[in-house]
Amino acid sequence: MISLKPQSSVALVTLASPALAERMSQLKPEGLSIAGKAETENIGIEKIIQNTLAMPALRTLILCGNDSEGHFAGQTLEALVKNGVDQNGRVIGSKGRKPVLTNVSGDEVEAFRSQVQIVNLIGCLDEAVILNEIASRKGQREEVLMNTSAGTFKDILPMVTKPQPASTPNILVAAYKDPNQVKLDKEGYFVIVPKAETGHILVEHYSNQNELLHIIQGENARDLYWTILEGGWVSELSHAAYLGKELMAAELSLKYGFKYFQDKA
Repeated sequence: MISLKPQSSVALVTLASPALAERMSQLKPEGLSIAGKAETENIGIEKIIQNTLAMPALRTLILCGNDSEGHFAGQTLEALVKNGVDQNGRVIGSKGRKPVLTNVSGDEVEAFRSQVQIVNLIGCLDEAVILNEIASRKGQREEVLMNTSAGTFKDILPMVTKPQPASTPNILVAAYKDPNQVKLDKEGYFVIVPKAETGHILVEHYSNQNELLHIIQGENARDLYWTILEGGWVSELSHAAYLGKELMAAELSLKYGFKYFQDKA
C-alpha cells in the first residue's frame, strides 16, 4: 500500500493491477489517502481491513483495475461490505476460492463495514475515470475530519482494546508429533531449492498428483512465505508452520554456506 494523505477520505484498491496503483500514487490526486493492490480473497482483504481501521478518516474504497482470476478479491470486498461474514468467518456471497477471514475478529469486520462504502469500478484502468471519481468524493473530507479529528481509535474501535488475563496461564508441554501422521495439504506440497550461485531460493509448488503448479523465486523466507500465503496455496496450519521452518532453514543455508536438506514433514 502507498500512503499519500492520511487525513483524506478515499482509498484506491487496484486489485490485480499493481502498476495502476503506482501510476495513481504518482499523480497524487487531492482527496486520495492510500492506494494499493489486493489480489487474494483472504489475506489481501484482511490487510485492507486493518489499514482502513487504522485510518478512521477513510470513508470510501474505490475498487478498480482487473479483478484477480479465481480469487475475485474485488467481488469479495463488495460482498463483505454488503453481507458480512458467517460464523466461520467466510464472506457471504463471495465467488472466491477461499474467502475466509481468520486474522480479523467479527467486531473488526463489522467496524470496517460501518466505516466504508464501496465504489465499484472493477475492470476500469482509465486514469481519467478514476481521477473523476476521486474528485467527486472530496466533499466528504470536511465532514470526516469534523467527526474524527477530536476522536480516537478507541472511539471508533472499542473492541481493539485487549482484555487483561485474569491469571497467569498454565505452561503447556509440547507433545511429540509423528511426522508420518501429518495431514496432507489439499493445496499440494512444496520443494525448496536454495541456489547458492545466485543467492536466491526457488520454491516449486506441486499438486498432490505431482503436477508442477507454480515456481516462486525470492531472496528471503519472509517474502516467499507471504507470496505463498497470499496465493492461497496453503490450507493446513501445520503445513504453513512447516513451510516457514523450512524456508528459514534454506535462507540460513545461503547465509552461512551449509548444505540444505529439506525435512520430509
